[in-house]
Amino acid sequence: MMTESQAAVHAESRSFPAIREFLQHYPWVFTLLLIILVSVVVGAINPNFWQLSTLFDMLRSSVVLGLFALGVLIVLAAGGLDVSFTAIAAFTMYAITVAVLNYAPTLSIGVIMLCGAVGGALFGAVNGLLVHGLRAPSLIVTIGTQYVLRSLLLTFVGTALIINVPAAMESFGTLALWSYQSPSGGRAVLPAFVLVLAVVAGMTWWLLNRTLMGRAVFAIGGNLAVAERLGYHPRVVHVFVFAYAGLLAGIGGIMHVSSNRLANPFDLTGTELDVIAAVILGGARITGGSGTVLGTLLGVVLVTLVNNVLILAGVPSTWQKVIVGAFIVLAGSMFAVRAAR
Repeated sequence: MMTESQAAVHAESRSFPAIREFLQHYPWVFTLLLIILVSVVVGAINPNFWQLSTLFDMLRSSVVLGLFALGVLIVLAAGGLDVSFTAIAAFTMYAITVAVLNYAPTLSIGVIMLCGAVGGALFGAVNGLLVHGLRAPSLIVTIGTQYVLRSLLLTFVGTALIINVPAAMESFGTLALWSYQSPSGGRAVLPAFVLVLAVVAGMTWWLLNRTLMGRAVFAIGGNLAVAERLGYHPRVVHVFVFAYAGLLAGIGGIMHVSSNRLANPFDLTGTELDVIAAVILGGARITGGSGTVLGTLLGVVLVTLVNNVLILAGVPSTWQKVIVGAFIVLAGSMFAVRAAR
């Protein structure tokens, strides 16, 4: 018979593999634990963190980042990498804002969003055609298209800051889904445009998990040669995933103008690293073939938490990138160990 200490060791040896296997199948749990850890630390240092207004501010800040991240997720799952989404968003949002102000000031927000989605999808489809046609790394191609779009925007569309945005965009940006008046007199407002991210997240999950195109995306990203032998068409998949990422970038650009109530052609520059960091922290492999919508959204929450809330704990803004980078290294190490096992 085993002694009590031997039984405890035996139970522990059985539990560790179970924990490891759970983390292997659900890598987003690690991101969730980081979110809880950061929240507890910040909340302990500054109790104001636990106010409802902080949660609403985080949700507001997560919408555009989340739309971009879901687009990057589907490209990354197919084995590619897109860094042109901010240029697509900037071009579409500014060009559409100028066009609506000059030619159709009474246009509804639904039509404006549709125009942004179509414009972004067209730019994304060009990325997909170039990636497949040139047989070049998608990172190189999208860096090139990013520079082209930024140059076209600044040369032919305009560089002036637009403060008076179309009425439909301003109204949608200020529309409240729910508001709360605290006993101290503070007011917390949950903006209605967070529903856009919720709808897109559900659509992306359905696409990746319930359609043949979703299977093709993971197959192409996992092993291109095997996927071709199974009958999947890389050209179709490449055009689709980049067009989808462009579509979300176009919508994200319209949401950016609506939520900030101004259009600046220089906005969103430098956001690429935060978006890619969020997707990687969510458990997607940079080599493709993996990734989940839930993990990506948790990665967005973590990056938003670091970028917007650590100031409450007295952490200087210059350290935000350091912390995000440390999280990426830690998460990457754990995911690498998971893959090796």
